Amino acid sequence: MRVLLFTGKGGVGKTTTAAATAVRAARSGVKTLVMSTDAAHSLGDALDVDLAGRPGEPVEVEPGLFALQVSPPHLLGASWRVVQDYLLSVLGTVGVDPVVAEELTRLPGAEEVAALLELRAQVESGPWDLVVVDCAPTAETLRLLALPEALAWHLERLLPAQRGLIRTLRPAAAAAAGVPLPDPAVVDAVTGWHRQMRQVHRLLTGDQTSVRLVLTPERVVIAESRRTWTSLSLYGFVVDAVVVNRVFPDAVADAGRRTPDPWRAGWNTTQQQGLEEVRDSFAGLAVQVTPYLPAEPIGPDALAQLAAEQDGGPEDLLAPVAHRGMAVDRDGDGFLLTLPLPGAHAADLVLQRRGDELLVTLGEHRRVLTLPAALQRCVVERAAVREGRLAVRFVPDEEVWPRG
Repeated sequence: MRVLLFTGKGGVGKTTTAAATAVRAARSGVKTLVMSTDAAHSLGDALDVDLAGRPGEPVEVEPGLFALQVSPPHLLGASWRVVQDYLLSVLGTVGVDPVVAEELTRLPGAEEVAALLELRAQVESGPWDLVVVDCAPTAETLRLLALPEALAWHLERLLPAQRGLIRTLRPAAAAAAGVPLPDPAVVDAVTGWHRQMRQVHRLLTGDQTSVRLVLTPERVVIAESRRTWTSLSLYGFVVDAVVVNRVFPDAVADAGRRTPDPWRAGWNTTQQQGLEEVRDSFAGLAVQVTPYLPAEPIGPDALAQLAAEQDGGPEDLLAPVAHRGMAVDRDGDGFLLTLPLPGAHAADLVLQRRGDELLVTLGEHRRVLTLPAALQRCVVERAAVREGRLAVRFVPDEEVWPRG
């Protein structure tokens, strides 16, 4: 089983690219599901099939190819309602208007959570060899992919408190405080979400999942894609390829004349420069180039034509991922923690130690790394960013780990 996530700046053709990849795989004998986490729901339009009429259910597009539109209410309704009812009761005790309370207790990011849970369900129980995910534009995708680890982190800290409340507070004490105790079903629901978010995170960062960046050969788009690669690496996700979309064919002479069309010649020059920048910026990644077709590719046949321009075969789509996430190795009398951060510079990073955690901030993105047990008894000696990799050296804290 392989999972391919496609993302890119809005308007670069990521939905078309994801759909074309799915068509190519299915027509090569790979049983494929393509689904979307993009609230715009344009996947059905690209495939020329109605997905809205059967939300939450895979729809057969053609033999071996299925498409799915996620249905958040179907996935979250029951478990969230248990928690929402408890929150409504708490707000009711302090006099919050019921209509306002209903709005306040709506689950933030419900569609994103539903998409992640649906992806996990399809990978675990679906009959697929390949699951292709058409993600939202890059900013939304980064929030989506960071959600499982962040939500699990918060739930881990919430659960002991909730269990402690139920165990230690007597009903009389709760009544005196004016706050209703959470029902065990509430804690069960939160515990279930925690378990599922951990499972989703393992799936997204495992050796079966990779991300492909879709872009066009334009400087602004390339710059954003470089930052996206860096941010994805911060969260532990592997980017294994870049798809350069909508590349114009070479400038040709107008019909009956030998004078090149200056408009197309200008675009060709600009795009060739962009392609060179892509290859330099994403050194080490596979770069696929797809042409700008003479007509919009709608439907499986047109998508297959687009996919035929891509390099590689089905074996490339199913190959396992060479995972390059965080690693901890012995380094003399200490330890060296390394994390791939392609394109990052020391000036972009802020490191903070907080108890058993290392906080790594890169621009507006932050990841909380829970340190392995050995590093929890160490102090940071130095940190550096070299050749696209963050390296943090830890040495034993002599107050808790005396040197022998």
